[in-house]
Amino acid sequence: MESDIRLEPSIEEWQEQRGRLNETVMAMAGLEIKRFFSLDGQTYRAGALDAKTKEFLGLVASLVLRCDDCILYHTIRCKEEGATTEEFREACTVGLVVGGSIVIPHLRRAAARWEELSKKPRDPPGNA
Repeated sequence: MESDIRLEPSIEEWQEQRGRLNETVMAMAGLEIKRFFSLDGQTYRAGALDAKTKEFLGLVASLVLRCDDCILYHTIRCKEEGATTEEFREACTVGLVVGGSIVIPHLRRAAARWEELSKKPRDPPGNA
């Protein structure tokens, strides 16, 4: 079913704003913040688990924690890592079962964003 809902901001606007805000944070960051950002980036690199699997783990955790920014980020990254709609659906199901019905509003937005991303040509992995 195709969504006719226009989510604000657009994915492109959200990514641009996220980049600007990350620059603001890094401009004032001390060693601890810089180390945390580095650890976060390193954690999602392929290792014993591939990067796509790690993005699904991030998506599920974000659904359970109900962080819309994180859900959108991991939805984008799952798509970039080549996730299929079926894989995305199953990961969302895990998030819903673990988090319960309070996850449903966030699941709605994740599904709409996935649909939006599915209409765009896919970029190669890592081009976030």
